[in-house]
Amino acid sequence: MPEYQFVDHPDTITKNLHGHDQLGVDTEFMREKTYFAQLCLIQISTPDDNYCVDPLTENAQDQFWDALLAASWVVHSARQDIEVIFQLTNTMPREILDTQIAAGLLGLPPQIGYAALVKELFDADMAKSHTRADWTRRPLPDAFLQYAAEDVEYLLPAAKILAERLDKKNRLEWAQQDSSLLLDPALYDISGDQAIDRLKGARNFRGQKRAAAVKLAMWREAEAIRRNRPRQWILRDNVLLDIAYKLPSSSKQLSNIEGVATKFIDRVGEQLLKAVAATNDDDGSYEPPRPPDEAQKALLKEMQSLISACAQDLDLAAETIAPKRELSAIIRSDDRETRVFTGWRRELIGAQLLKLL
Repeated sequence: MPEYQFVDHPDTITKNLHGHDQLGVDTEFMREKTYFAQLCLIQISTPDDNYCVDPLTENAQDQFWDALLAASWVVHSARQDIEVIFQLTNTMPREILDTQIAAGLLGLPPQIGYAALVKELFDADMAKSHTRADWTRRPLPDAFLQYAAEDVEYLLPAAKILAERLDKKNRLEWAQQDSSLLLDPALYDISGDQAIDRLKGARNFRGQKRAAAVKLAMWREAEAIRRNRPRQWILRDNVLLDIAYKLPSSSKQLSNIEGVATKFIDRVGEQLLKAVAATNDDDGSYEPPRPPDEAQKALLKEMQSLISACAQDLDLAAETIAPKRELSAIIRSDDRETRVFTGWRRELIGAQLLKLL
C-alpha cells in the first residue's frame, strides 16, 4: 500500500506543490444527499510524496488552492473531478492530461478504468474495497486513506509512459488537445434549460404534455439547486411525468395523482399548477427533435463508415474519433464548430466529413 501524508492544514504544503510543475490529482466526494457534489478529500501525488488533503477543515487553505490550480494536473477520467473543484473554486487548473483520454489514443478501450490501466501498464492490482465509503467521516480511517492515496500513486508514472508512447506515434498533442476540452466551463453549466434532456420518459410526449414536462423539469432543477438537494428528492421522475401527462388545473386534480402528498401540495402546489398553466397556449416550441429521415440515416452511415475506416488505419476505437451520438447531433444541428471539425480531428477526417455534409 502507498505511503501518504494526511494534511488538515492545507496551506502548509503550498511550497511542496510549487516545487513541481506536474501533479497527480484525484478527489473523493459525496452527492447522495445533495445537488452539488461535496468535495471531501483531495489526493495529490508528486514524484516524492502522496498527500491526502482535507478540504473540510476550518484551517487556512487559500494558498493551497492557488498553488494547486497553478499546476499542470494528471487526472484519470477527469470530468467529475474538474466539476466538483470548479463548483467549489470557480477556477480551472492551468492544464490537464487525462490518462483515460491518452490511453484511448493508443488503442486501449476508450473508457478504460484507472485500475485496468494500472494493470495494463504496471501489472499491479488495485484494491477497490471502499468505493462506497462515507468520505464525510472524520477522522477518516487509515484504510480509507490508503485506498484514496492509491488512486494517485500511479498517475505520474502512467502519464510518463503514455506520453512517451503517444510521442512516438505523433499523438501527444492529440491527447493534450482532448484533455483541454474538459476545461471548458460550459461543460459544467447548471442552467435548467437542458433539464428536460435528463428526463428520458418525456421523449415521446408531444404538444402541451411535452411543454408541461419541460416547464416542470426546469422548475425542479431550480428548486434542487436552491435547496441543494437531489432532483429525485424534490419530485420523482415518474410523478413529474404523470403531472405533465394529466395536466392538472387545480389542487384537487393534483392531489389525485399518485405520489403527490398533501404537504407537498401545500408547499409547492401553486408553483406546479402555474408551470402547467403556462403551457395552455403551447406553440410547439418545446417539441422534441424529430427522428432522422431516410436521407439523414444514409448520411450517418456514410459518416460512420469514414470514421470506422480511419479508426482501423490508426488502430483506434471508432468512438475515440467520433461516437455515433456526436455524428447524429451534427446532422441534426448542422453545427460546424463541434469537436470533430477542430484540432487534430479536422486534419485527420473533418474535411472529408464536411464534404459529405
